[in-house]
Amino acid sequence: MKKSKVIGLDADDTLWVNEPYYRETEKEFFKLLNPYVSEKTAFEALFNIEMQNLNQYGYGIKSFTLSMIETAIRVSEGKISQGIISQIINLGKKMIAKPVVLLEGVNEVLSELCDAYKLIIVTKGDLLDQERKLQKSGLSKYFHHIEIMSEKKEENYNALLKHLDINAKEFLMIGNSLKSDILPVLNIGGRAIHIPFHTTWIYEDVKKEHAGNKKYLELKSLKDILGVKPL
Repeated sequence: MKKSKVIGLDADDTLWVNEPYYRETEKEFFKLLNPYVSEKTAFEALFNIEMQNLNQYGYGIKSFTLSMIETAIRVSEGKISQGIISQIINLGKKMIAKPVVLLEGVNEVLSELCDAYKLIIVTKGDLLDQERKLQKSGLSKYFHHIEIMSEKKEENYNALLKHLDINAKEFLMIGNSLKSDILPVLNIGGRAIHIPFHTTWIYEDVKKEHAGNKKYLELKSLKDILGVKPL
């Protein structure tokens, strides 16, 4: 018998490329701030401001763009020009316009899993941006439900399971972030598969030791899931 009734999949850097776009944009942003501070100082300032703004702005490109603008104003002590601010805004717009690039094997895996399991997307970020990426991806046909969370914490997953009317043991989560996709699900009694991505936002970077004695499966790629049966 199958252990899982519902399989949740993260979206960014699990189904499609996301984090590299942020790293590319950061490099362009740091060049704009070069007359005022070093890249190291700019990086630290941006990260600190992003952390301060999470409760107000949440995640996603819009939040990131606002944090870049605030960082530019702060590190330049208010001397940053309107022209540079406009360039920063355009960096954010360029990110929004980026193509949705699926990771290897995504269509193959989803097309097989959707026949045997109820699939849902469980992601966080800006609602409009995530809806846009899903529409561009062409993957919506595989999913029974789309859950865009403000956070991925234990209480958020518990609320999702209540909505789906299943218990934690019937839920399997697949994602690239130990912090957001794996540990909270394990902590509520669910099951998880970790598929690391080559680039991880420092905020999401936690060590495997945080899992303690809780067990989860780690795979190299999404395609490897097809060799794990039953899920």
